[in-house]
Amino acid sequence: MSGDDLKLFLYTIIGFIIGLVLFFKGFKWMKQKQMIENIPTSKIRSLAMGLVEIKGKVISQAGKVLKSPFSQSDCVYYKYTIEEYRRSGKHSRWVTIDKGEKGDYFYLKDDTGSVLVYPIGAEVNISLDNEFGSGFGRAPNSAITSFINENKLLRLSFGNPQRRYKEYFIAPNDELYILGTADDNPFVDEATAKMGVEDVMIKKGNNESFFYISDKPENKLLSSLRWKTFGGLFGGLILLLVCLFFIFAFLRLV
Repeated sequence: MSGDDLKLFLYTIIGFIIGLVLFFKGFKWMKQKQMIENIPTSKIRSLAMGLVEIKGKVISQAGKVLKSPFSQSDCVYYKYTIEEYRRSGKHSRWVTIDKGEKGDYFYLKDDTGSVLVYPIGAEVNISLDNEFGSGFGRAPNSAITSFINENKLLRLSFGNPQRRYKEYFIAPNDELYILGTADDNPFVDEATAKMGVEDVMIKKGNNESFFYISDKPENKLLSSLRWKTFGGLFGGLILLLVCLFFIFAFLRLV
């Protein structure tokens, strides 16, 4: 096997692995779509314990507002990625060199009441809020520099390569869709709760791992998951079969 053949064989193996991952992700997306379709939206005042679907507006707790890492915007949850542009021979690509998230308790309010939400552990599908760049004479802004220093990301503080900094956050008054587990609120004694919903908190369940938060309307979520399911199951399967054929061909089994 020549060097070019070996390189092609390795690419085929990588393609096979990608196809396998896509195929199994397709099943995951299909399950998510079915759960969103099958669970009706509950009014917050009439929540039952267990897996629930709710919609409403974000209300922050007093003194519990976070600051997003790169723009210092008020929020109750954020996630971020830092990517670096790297070259290797004729190839170049953006590589994620750091990522993270942080969240605090907040309330979700509809026209019947409000309920406490703990977002950590959720699959959070929210739109990109800000993207900043640095490199080639552009230094990162002061908020980014402070964030890197305060979080001791020392490997990011040297040199000035081309980077991009992306932040996604949930801000007060954002409209959210949440599918999670309604459980006991650990901060409220059940005997002292004025209304039943005061003793409830939405979180990732102990027995039900599905916990989903999005700033997109339910119909757009379902449309996106429908396409992801199709692409994952059928696209992944086709990629698997094509790569498998070439693997067998390389091994002279066909």
